[in-house]
Amino acid sequence: MQLNKALRGLCFAGRLSEAVGLLWRTRLKADAGTTVAVIKSNKDTRYGLDSIVTHDGMKLPCWALANLSSFRQKIGPDAYNQLDVIGIDEAQFFEDLYDFCCEAADRDGKTVIVAGLDGDYLRRSFGSVLDIIPLADSVMKLTARCELCGKRAFFTLRKTEETQTELIGGADVYMPVCRQHYVNGQVVIEATRSVLESQKLQCGSYT
Repeated sequence: MQLNKALRGLCFAGRLSEAVGLLWRTRLKADAGTTVAVIKSNKDTRYGLDSIVTHDGMKLPCWALANLSSFRQKIGPDAYNQLDVIGIDEAQFFEDLYDFCCEAADRDGKTVIVAGLDGDYLRRSFGSVLDIIPLADSVMKLTARCELCGKRAFFTLRKTEETQTELIGGADVYMPVCRQHYVNGQVVIEATRSVLESQKLQCGSYT
């Protein structure tokens, strides 16, 4: 099968299983007799480092790496040259995403499938996912269903008090929500934090 040597970009909004689209596309490629390798960030150890696992049990072996630039050395030059397709999951965690995609797709002629979050829980750009859109032949933005009303969920609501951008977690930390419930949820969260902070100050004044 003659492959279209192009970069494919998949941008996901919300904390739905990011790997679903990646698994589906890479399996189609593998079934067609192509050689596929999948890379994910080694920051996420919830399901082990040797595979990508979706919430519904789909599983695919992968390379867990701290950066993409080390992939060629890890897999070996000969094995790399034989690859047709490279899948990248959790792309927002790779700082060298843009350079790797340019090299793999433009210079080495690989089909690159990228899955990642385009925004964080504050709706700010996340990592370099948005930077690679100009490189892509096609972009598919997937959404989940709002857990509160069932409408399309374009955003992610963080349910915990942590404020750092990178906080890996599942349904215990994040929930996909529509615009209305994202805005309402942020108001509730900020109000709750204010109450908790005032309680801490009051407790501190009694000691």
